[in-house]
Amino acid sequence: MRRNQIAVTLILGAVALAACSTEEAGPPPEPKCNGHQALCERRYDQVSFAMTHNAMSNAEAGWIAPNQNYGITRQLADGIRGMMLDTYEEDGAILLCHQYCLAGSQPLVDGLEEIAIFLATNPGEVVSIIFQDNITHAQTADAFEESGLIDFVYAHDLDEPWPRLSEMIEADTRLVAFQENLPQAPEFPWLMHVWEHAWDTPYSFATPEDFVCDPNRGDPSNALFLVNHFLTASLGGDPALADMVNHDPLFIDRVRQCEDKGNALPNFVAVDFYDIGDLFDVVDSLNGL
Repeated sequence: MRRNQIAVTLILGAVALAACSTEEAGPPPEPKCNGHQALCERRYDQVSFAMTHNAMSNAEAGWIAPNQNYGITRQLADGIRGMMLDTYEEDGAILLCHQYCLAGSQPLVDGLEEIAIFLATNPGEVVSIIFQDNITHAQTADAFEESGLIDFVYAHDLDEPWPRLSEMIEADTRLVAFQENLPQAPEFPWLMHVWEHAWDTPYSFATPEDFVCDPNRGDPSNALFLVNHFLTASLGGDPALADMVNHDPLFIDRVRQCEDKGNALPNFVAVDFYDIGDLFDVVDSLNGL
């Protein structure tokens, strides 16, 4: 049902756009990959992506102690291409929450549908999710099916190189889904165990002076590298803490330090309150743009 709703919405939008156009169509625009032609021929593991920590937890929707100001749709529109999402089951409902669902929640299907709509209307974009999963693989897969996001998933073979962004776009497999807590299930090869593919820095820092780039989870020989760049408040996010660390030169210097120490490109740069500071400039710099 939801996939039909998405299709109807897109068709109506296309019809409205065509009706408004009075000029003869020109040549098709030059294809771009995540907004930049230069990224098209790079492999997925050769690209840096702006990522939101606890992406579902946002002030716009009234969450208590949120980690972001805006919800999933606005994040994607603003340029976020990676999201950390926490999943829970509470009273039979499958939800996006952070520790305590009373502090804020969203049905998982609804959150995934927002991503599906974005991908359907932006065919040149590649998006990644890292789930802190407290539900089963089957429950996650059911939500992907119901939301329509299953149509975009990519399944990666550990023995193969990652594809170029242009290849993912051409195949329309533009959603990369990882999960943290459960071993990978063979019946869902697209729901990949993140620490088989990636490694990360520690993520519990109280002050900027605490930042380190030491390996935390996963093997540093893995192809993908996640830099956790946020300070931890006692209950949740804090814009004042984000304002302390999301600006250059501290931000770019710390990420470059991690790049040098790990001898690896930071593929995911995760922050709280992405709209504060220089996240997108840092990611562009890592991508050489």
